[in-house]
Amino acid sequence: MCGIVGVIGNDNAAPRIIEGLRRLEYRGYDSAGLATLVNGGFDLRRAEGKLAQLEELVAARPVSGALGIGHTRWATHGVPSESNAHPHATERVAVVHNGIIENFQNLRDELSAEGHEFATDTDTEVVTHLIDFFLKQGLAPADATARALKRLEGAFALGIIFAGEHDVLIGARRGAALAVGHGEGEMFLASDAMALAPFTR
Repeated sequence: MCGIVGVIGNDNAAPRIIEGLRRLEYRGYDSAGLATLVNGGFDLRRAEGKLAQLEELVAARPVSGALGIGHTRWATHGVPSESNAHPHATERVAVVHNGIIENFQNLRDELSAEGHEFATDTDTEVVTHLIDFFLKQGLAPADATARALKRLEGAFALGIIFAGEHDVLIGARRGAALAVGHGEGEMFLASDAMALAPFTR
């Protein structure tokens, strides 16, 4: 019962991501994190424990950027920890994920053989590296994501952002909820529409 929030707009995304995640706390979770895009690269903050720990981290090390994704995680693959918390990122792509990737071990073995190095125990990191694999082949973000989705087995919802792409936020779902909201010059993703209530209907 993890939570996803994604924001693309004109204002600082981090406060709105945290507010959206707060409205998803009823789902239960053991870690939280967010990533924003700043000067073409990712600025990540992740914390084990409750959302308050993430808020303290962001207060101590503020995050800017008008595009971002956030997540509250309930551990399925890998123990609750800062390193296993979402988002997971390479230099090219950052991902948050709800659900289970049933064939993650086979994909992980394939990607490891291609030289990809994994830092977590999660199935989500496999999604991140799979999209990255197709990006390295020269595919555009949407095309790389589409190719990766065809390889995934299981039920999932995803929020995805890309290095250097300040106007791209991709959401994808199969058998899991993902709501889309829009406002004036801004768009939102969330695993429950209730998370978007303060921003849009």
